[in-house]
Amino acid sequence: MIYHVDGTLDYCESGACIIDCCGVGYKLTVSDNTYADVCAHVGERMKLFTYLQVREDGVELFGFKTSEELGAFKLLITVSGVGPKAAMAILSLFSASKLYEAICAEDVKAISRASGVGAKTAARVVLELRDKVAKQYYGASGIAMASASSSTSSPKSARSNLSEALDALVVLGYSRAEAQKALTGIDPALDVEKIIPLALAKLM
Repeated sequence: MIYHVDGTLDYCESGACIIDCCGVGYKLTVSDNTYADVCAHVGERMKLFTYLQVREDGVELFGFKTSEELGAFKLLITVSGVGPKAAMAILSLFSASKLYEAICAEDVKAISRASGVGAKTAARVVLELRDKVAKQYYGASGIAMASASSSTSSPKSARSNLSEALDALVVLGYSRAEAQKALTGIDPALDVEKIIPLALAKLM
């Protein structure tokens, strides 16, 4: 794993930059935010944190100005249906801290403005990362924020897990008929957080 690249910023263009390390030029795919931070420093010493993606058809190195942006990227690609390209599009629109705020506020509309990221993908980002982001980055106050934003007028105990999962799938853009079919056969005793991925697996 290449954790960072440290050398001379040799060339920079929108979406990519090349860092020369002892005569070897490493091309890194970067977000618009990282590009804006580094583009004025061609010829200067530069260190970018990295993520190496290895696929059957090639290898791609992604670069990040801060470890926080790298952390946000790694978090985003854990979401089903979100690959490195979509994650970089989101991070071109948000800094790491602003992204976490949008996730905890369940601001699907804002996240969906990222290039190539539709409402369904944005809703999945919020659904799968909200509690994790609240706990990891905001502590108890973040958990309270996430809980408050998702609360309804009906007590949680009065609604079944399958009913909550159904509502979540509808928010993700599936019809109620599609959602109900996907939930068929899933144990209603499971937590909602476990039911939803099982249903999504049937829908994808």
